Amino acid sequence: MPIATPEVYNEMLDRAKAGKFAYPAINVTSSQTLHAALRGFAEAESDGIIQISTGGAEFLGGQHNKDMVTGAVALAEFAHIVAGKYGITVALHTDHCPKDKLDGYVRPLLDVSAERVKAGRDPLFQSHMWDGSAETLADNLAIGQELLAQAAAAKIILEVEITPTGGEEDGVTHEINDELYTTVDDAIRTAEALGLGEKGRYLLAASFGNVHGVYKPGNVVLRPELLKDLQEGVGAKYGKQSPFDFVFHGGSGSTEQEIATALENGVVKMNLDTDTQYAFTRPVADHMFKNYDGVLKVDGEVGSKKTYDPRTWGKSAEAGMAKRVTEACANLRSTGTRIK
Repeated sequence: MPIATPEVYNEMLDRAKAGKFAYPAINVTSSQTLHAALRGFAEAESDGIIQISTGGAEFLGGQHNKDMVTGAVALAEFAHIVAGKYGITVALHTDHCPKDKLDGYVRPLLDVSAERVKAGRDPLFQSHMWDGSAETLADNLAIGQELLAQAAAAKIILEVEITPTGGEEDGVTHEINDELYTTVDDAIRTAEALGLGEKGRYLLAASFGNVHGVYKPGNVVLRPELLKDLQEGVGAKYGKQSPFDFVFHGGSGSTEQEIATALENGVVKMNLDTDTQYAFTRPVADHMFKNYDGVLKVDGEVGSKKTYDPRTWGKSAEAGMAKRVTEACANLRSTGTRIK
């Protein structure tokens, strides 16, 4: 069962929460980065989450027409075929979709999965993200209600981001300031609008100072202990212990202690993109610098096919990214937890 069924995905998330570990959610932009993510999970004996952002899907759709749905569907179908060789289970997820891209990305993908489910098959993706952090909370949650109903009907989990994450992700930008902290009132309003599972399961990307990208020490103040306040505040109101399944956005560059605190407070998924991008690109840069006169036809020479063949440096890139994924599994305590 290389791609999680809806039932298995729910089991994965339940196991993570009960065991206080989280799955690395690795952004991919190609078949090669997909293989790198799968390899990293396999080497760590961890299940995981593969995700495609709007920008990643546009890139996958090809530069001729940059169609996001085509790109996402194509890689998801590819993943359904190749993931079976890795001995682990992964869920497929779409990352960060703001309001102006819903009609061109998440809504059509929900329709694709709805048709599959109607035909007795599993959904193509196991979860989708609605990023309404640039909207008012009222508008954000109103759209979230609509999408949650559609997702639940297609046996899909919805991820919602209710307050801003700093930095920039695929064109969505937020300043790094005091607004980057979700309040208990924000969380209560979310529970009132989306329920606590009875209307469909959702993952909650709450803000505790998170910033996309990597910043030098001192520029970002993470407060993962805030997640405990949100759990307790909403839990007390609704009589439910630890009601939220949290997502850690802006996970690249976080300290081990920050990650550990987040796990103790209900984080079941942590996004990684910046770190894995660098881990993929760094070996390529190394290869190019060391083989300058081979990858280029310098001064009228012919170069060296063995060094500019994309397979040569591509293998190093895959290995570099896979290693970073195994490190993420160790940091998130998911190593060795794969479903047997």
